[in-house]
Amino acid sequence: MNINNILVTGNYQEEFKSHVSSNLLKDFRFIPVEEITPADLSWADAYVGPRPSPNFNFLNIKWVHSFNAGVNNYLELEGWKENNVLLTRTVCSFGQRISEYCLSYILQNLQYHSQFQVKQQQKKWEQMTPKMLRDQTILIFGTGEIGQEVAKTFASFGSAVYGVSHSGKQKDYFTEVTTTSNATTLIGKADWIISTLPLTKGTEKLFNSEFFNKLNGTGFINVGRGATVDEEALLHALNTGKVCRAVLDVVTTEPLPKNSPLWEREDVIITPHISAVTEISEAIDCFLDTLSKVQNNKPLTNKVDFEKGY
Repeated sequence: MNINNILVTGNYQEEFKSHVSSNLLKDFRFIPVEEITPADLSWADAYVGPRPSPNFNFLNIKWVHSFNAGVNNYLELEGWKENNVLLTRTVCSFGQRISEYCLSYILQNLQYHSQFQVKQQQKKWEQMTPKMLRDQTILIFGTGEIGQEVAKTFASFGSAVYGVSHSGKQKDYFTEVTTTSNATTLIGKADWIISTLPLTKGTEKLFNSEFFNKLNGTGFINVGRGATVDEEALLHALNTGKVCRAVLDVVTTEPLPKNSPLWEREDVIITPHISAVTEISEAIDCFLDTLSKVQNNKPLTNKVDFEKGY
């Protein structure tokens, strides 16, 4: 594929300047997403950025590259197949970042951080024995690159790590991987459930009342997409003890509305979609690597499968 004119959403001239070789003979335009015109879109061979512009149209575009790992905002556009446009996504240190995020909150719980903080304020010297990661069963929904990195982290501490995926294909670092339809037994014995799932037709509100009713005081972490969770069902599961604690880095509506009851619960931790922040330097490196492969017709590991949605 021959790419000459590259439209980048945002004022990233300086960042690109420090990464792009002088030998890369391409024309770039750096324009804030809200200011992109039809003329800009008509000029571009490639469109690069975290989301499509409000007036997005494929026109002469051959390739779209997302600065994010998730691409559901791009998948809402119509005309991909008709226009034969390639869609790729950013793959970088998301797995390590998400692993450390999940590890931090599970350790916080196992080490009784909150309880000891309260006792310190009360000037009470009361011992509780922290739990061990090696005694925890972790169930990860989504066994792709991110899920595998999370599995690797917890397996290194001796946790029993299981996975759930669409295919059920066995992957490294998992004791066992099964399909969603066969996951009931694993769901029931999990101490912690971690979702790294993208948002697709098959995952929307996958974590619903039927799912949460299978739990028994389980911890739930969502670092995938907010709309995979039925939030009313989650609240009910928290109220009934099916879920002992929820850590939500993603929610259905972002930012989380101020009137959401999730804000006020002591058994819920809300973070503002920061478990896998894309650093612009990594995003640019991934884009440049993908550009090289696109131009030289090399295999792409970050090409989006439109049927799967990721």
